[in-house]
Amino acid sequence: MAPSSYQPPTRGDKPESSTYSQSVESNLSQTQSTVAKLLEGKGEDVIAVRPNDTIHTVVQILKDKRIGAVVVTDQNGALQGILSERDIVRRMADTPGQTLPQSVQDLMTREVRTCTPDDLLIEVVKTMTEGRFRHMPVLRDGHLCGVITIGDVVQFRLKELEYEALRMKQMIVG
Repeated sequence: MAPSSYQPPTRGDKPESSTYSQSVESNLSQTQSTVAKLLEGKGEDVIAVRPNDTIHTVVQILKDKRIGAVVVTDQNGALQGILSERDIVRRMADTPGQTLPQSVQDLMTREVRTCTPDDLLIEVVKTMTEGRFRHMPVLRDGHLCGVITIGDVVQFRLKELEYEALRMKQMIVG
């Protein structure tokens, strides 16, 4: 038996209008993340060296800044190459005890894969994974505006997933 306060809908009743402050679409609308979005949080600082610098100088910079690679630029800031810890370690294996006095231009990778702020992070990660490298300079209108690492992308994506999980919880709880 229905409670006495219950009254079934009758012919003249208006349907109840309901509003929703949240919906599945609003909570899970996934925009494709771009390099620019990652750089917003990371910043656009770039550690660069010159082609004539020594490997000793680069090793000191890598240690002091706690980074894994430096970009190589000319006096105008134009990208010339990139030099990573891996490049240095490989050369040390080939020329033990003679690597530190060598110049950056002798070890750097000259054909550098770059991206732009508008590139999708998923595409950048694919490129980095397929190319087996962990650092990628970012160019805006041909000018260096940042460097992203595969670690940056993973960390950024983890934060996105945490935020997405929080939005789902809020949607479920109300």
